[in-house]
Amino acid sequence: MISGAFRFLRNAIRPGVEVTKVPANILLDWDVPVVVRDGTTLRVNVFRPNVDAPVPVIMSAHPYGKDKIPAKSRSGRAPAIQSRLLPQPHRVRISAWTSWEAPDPAFWATHGYAVVNADLRGGGTSEGIADLFSDQEARDYYDLIEWAGSREWASGRVGLDGVSYLAISQYKVAALRPPHFAAICPWEGLSDLYRDFARPGGVREDGFSILWSALTSREARLRSSIRKQVVERSERDDWYRSVTPDVARIDVPMLVCGSFSDHCLHSRGSFEVFRRAGSARKWLYTHRDGKWCAYYGPDATAARKRFFDHTLKGIENGQATEPAVRLAIYDGGPDPTAVTRESAWPPSDLVERTLRLDARTGSLLAGSVPETHASVAFGTRRAKAAFAWTLPEDMDVIGPMALQLFVELRGAEDAFLFANVRKMRAGRETTFEGSYGFSGDSVSKGWQRLAHRELDPALSTPLQPVHMHERRRTAARR
Repeated sequence: MISGAFRFLRNAIRPGVEVTKVPANILLDWDVPVVVRDGTTLRVNVFRPNVDAPVPVIMSAHPYGKDKIPAKSRSGRAPAIQSRLLPQPHRVRISAWTSWEAPDPAFWATHGYAVVNADLRGGGTSEGIADLFSDQEARDYYDLIEWAGSREWASGRVGLDGVSYLAISQYKVAALRPPHFAAICPWEGLSDLYRDFARPGGVREDGFSILWSALTSREARLRSSIRKQVVERSERDDWYRSVTPDVARIDVPMLVCGSFSDHCLHSRGSFEVFRRAGSARKWLYTHRDGKWCAYYGPDATAARKRFFDHTLKGIENGQATEPAVRLAIYDGGPDPTAVTRESAWPPSDLVERTLRLDARTGSLLAGSVPETHASVAFGTRRAKAAFAWTLPEDMDVIGPMALQLFVELRGAEDAFLFANVRKMRAGRETTFEGSYGFSGDSVSKGWQRLAHRELDPALSTPLQPVHMHERRRTAARR
């Protein structure tokens, strides 16, 4: 705890971000107006190489304010305030033109791309009122893509890139299939607002969702408060379904980032997109590093450049035959012990392990369930049940985990259950990089509201149960 607190304090005083000077010979157009189909004017910044030939476009769109960049600070080098609040395990290096979670224009323009960073409706310098996650937002993005793809300086091929909301906003517009749309790179973006963010497992998220809703309300002019919707809607109703993209309609090549660090926010949704997207050509990049130091780091940047060089420029660089999954394996902390290339996720050669909970000994045991059964009881507010498994051999634990429990409630109709998988070595926990700059995370975690135990048969698999969350099924009182 002391080291974690020191990490946050040190980063608040001196954030681990290096802001570099902008290169010469790049053309800049600030606040270019784009009129979308209903007459609303959105505005974009365009960064492009000073060349005669048309170039492909990399675009991002968000409500956070495209002009909040280090170059417009008093010193000309101040990173976003989030960089002080959320420490990263490795240093982040960006140019002075880079806005929050957007592609670095200096890098991409230097490598022969035009970069278009857009304020979505209601955000920054754009007109209108924002309706986040909506079909209206997707139609606006469609018009922005078509505008960029038809410029005289553009080759006609547009790819989308960006982190978090800049990834989320890609899914709905990708399902609309604009003519100039050619590829997407959603870097850690949730794909189901209810299941991934607002109420994972049916349990209302009362941490980051409060902060994010408040900050977004300050940055953009919103039609309604997302937090208000989260509080008032306990089941996955028509509103939640309306803001969920149909990822099966995505048919362009995609490079998806699936982070093992972001269990509380982006992990589930990213892996679900890779699993369910309709794209014939899709790749998955995994890591357990910090969100931003990974995205702007040399390895991920090289992977994204290779992807866009192939899909937007048509360069035969080996991307077409690249195995589908970059799998990073960790022993602890933010640095992988190995990186392998796999043909599928989960990898096809995994050996599935089934363990049973032994309430008599507090152990996890392999093998069949005995004829005699036992139970363990605990209070739901502060107590817990713990089970330990001593690994019989060295092994990599890879892929999804599913937990099946038979629960009896006494004195209650409903409860929230939280499951946590921890790695212990010589009596001490081995920790990993987690969400929001937290470096003491466990292996994996999950949570489930018991009244929402009904499964979605269309989406569920034995190792990936997906719950409906459409109605409450209460237990009998005792």
